Amino acid sequence: MVKRRTSDDMGKYDVIFESENIFYVKLSYDLIEDYLKMVNDPNVAKMISKNIFVYTYEQEFEWVRKKLEEKDHIFSMVEKETGEFIGNIEIMSQNDGIGEIGISITSEKQDRHYGTEAMKRIIEYGYNELKLNGFELNVYKTNPRAIHCYENVGFVNVGSGKEEDDIHMMLKK
Repeated sequence: MVKRRTSDDMGKYDVIFESENIFYVKLSYDLIEDYLKMVNDPNVAKMISKNIFVYTYEQEFEWVRKKLEEKDHIFSMVEKETGEFIGNIEIMSQNDGIGEIGISITSEKQDRHYGTEAMKRIIEYGYNELKLNGFELNVYKTNPRAIHCYENVGFVNVGSGKEEDDIHMMLKK
């Protein structure tokens, strides 16, 4: 069952920016249970990693600690209407003015166009706040929903990705 949050709960989170339906908040130890549910869901895990295993609370706690310490550009997405956790989106690295984007969405929140909305907003954030010149990502060939989402926001297939069954996609300003 997805945890419904009240407006009082949202006060615990550091909202960095927002889009029409989503608050983008700083990673939070208060969301670890939500993160665990997402990354341990086989339907989500198979789309973000080939090395699937079950993460523990301690491992996820350490991941959050490390991300906060490194001040990475990673945000948890929270549905404005319900306060429910949607997923995470991140600009994972920046090389020569190009940011690499990663996104994961809970099974419950997929097929609601949150991916497209979030991609558009993180791209805007990257251009305006980080002064990036473009974006790239890698996606499994076996993830047609994600590929369709990325194409909808302007990414194009430029060849093979990091692994044999990846597609490398680019978006330029």
